[in-house]
Amino acid sequence: MSNTYYISSELIDLPTIKLILDECRFLELSEEAILNINKSKHYLDKKIKNNTIPIYGINTGFGSLYNVTIDHNDLTKLQENIVMSHACGTGNLVPKVIVKIMLLLKIQSLSYGYSGVQLDTVQRLVDFYNLDILPIIYELGSLGASGDLAPLAHMALPLIGKGKVYFNDQILEAEEVLKLTNLLPIKLEAKEGLALLNGTQFMSAYGVFCLLKSHKLSYLSDLIACASIDAFHCNMSPYDPLVHLVRPHRGQVKTAARILELLDGSEIGTSKNKSVQDPYSFRCVPQVHGATKDTIVFVTKTFKTEINSVTDNPNIFIEEDKIISGGNFHGQPLALSLDFLGIAMAELGSISERRTYQLIAGLRELPSFLVKKPGLNSGFMIPQYTAASIVSQNKQLATPASVDSIVSSNGQEDHVSMGANASTKCLQIVDNLERILAIELMNASQALSFRKPLQSSKFIESFIKSYRNIVPLVEEDRILAIDIENTIAFIESMEIDNEILF
Repeated sequence: MSNTYYISSELIDLPTIKLILDECRFLELSEEAILNINKSKHYLDKKIKNNTIPIYGINTGFGSLYNVTIDHNDLTKLQENIVMSHACGTGNLVPKVIVKIMLLLKIQSLSYGYSGVQLDTVQRLVDFYNLDILPIIYELGSLGASGDLAPLAHMALPLIGKGKVYFNDQILEAEEVLKLTNLLPIKLEAKEGLALLNGTQFMSAYGVFCLLKSHKLSYLSDLIACASIDAFHCNMSPYDPLVHLVRPHRGQVKTAARILELLDGSEIGTSKNKSVQDPYSFRCVPQVHGATKDTIVFVTKTFKTEINSVTDNPNIFIEEDKIISGGNFHGQPLALSLDFLGIAMAELGSISERRTYQLIAGLRELPSFLVKKPGLNSGFMIPQYTAASIVSQNKQLATPASVDSIVSSNGQEDHVSMGANASTKCLQIVDNLERILAIELMNASQALSFRKPLQSSKFIESFIKSYRNIVPLVEEDRILAIDIENTIAFIESMEIDNEILF
């Protein structure tokens, strides 16, 4: 199997990005991509030669300075100035894996040949990706409208030998790393700074990463819920296909079928003395988890379109002999989708915490707080507090960012998406969900031990056995923060087939 992924016009999707990341694939520009980049650059050079007609961002200023004409001799200085002046990010550092995805998506977008950049510039982005030279980028600074200007400026700085990068597990000056790797700074030409800075790759990279985690956590929400369903001795009738075929939302039907599959052969599931009805957090898992699944599918479709698009400005159309200044950098489709995804994932955490609460309540012949000698031992009393706290934070984070807008650039950029804020909030929600599910798994696995000698399904028993190798049964009080962290690590380490995830 080749360890190279060739950048081309072929559509890139979540499974492909997951494969590239998981297998540490190297990137290489295909012949098609090289041809497209060179044709676009040649056309632009020819178009601006001895041309005094203003073309936005090529021989004019930027934003509200669009009507200031720039002398031909200053075009390189103009592009370097935009990179330096727009590098105004602040706050926490963007995680390395998301920086890596940003590089991949920017390379993909520039390779279509609508941006007028040099081949050397795109190749240098490829070099950075392959050599693991990852620009230092900050979370805060983008309005998600005129592209992700500040974050992408920080991504572009090392191309011209400025800014800082991660390299060999250190944060170093870009100039120093270029010397270490025998790379020369790129001399930016007409439009290149704008092509690098305009675009939605910050929002898109966060969205892709959130979606990769969301697909996995959606499955794990079902799996852990199944452990809770048996642990709470639930009635299995709510998962009967007949119930869901008369309300056939795709996610709902899929969730109900998965529950029956995962719990197939469970002795607990087929045992008698069940309650006629169970609390909604158990009975309505197909409806609630299913709605989130449908949201993930919608958001995945939106992001697949976005990451296979050209989002810089202006766009170069060689066949039509046009250079058009438009607004493909506006992040509204992403902002709305990220807010929707955040809300949907927050709901998985909300219903998970309710199942945890029911498990520790001393119901269904389970001891209070799932421990022997309650009173002497507090058992699982406080992990539920922790889950409740995180759920509450997720509710706050799920307030949409996309309904906000602030005028910028002297009124030229008078409506912005706030998609960058939506993206960073969404990742916080998804990470929080992972913690909430870890706490439910701790409780469900403990509760199942009190159902012995009855067994759950072979699948669930095998799953719990693997988990017990990491986190032992709680016999008496101990520091459960350690168990929470180990459970999160267990969840993160789980490998799930793409056929299940996507």
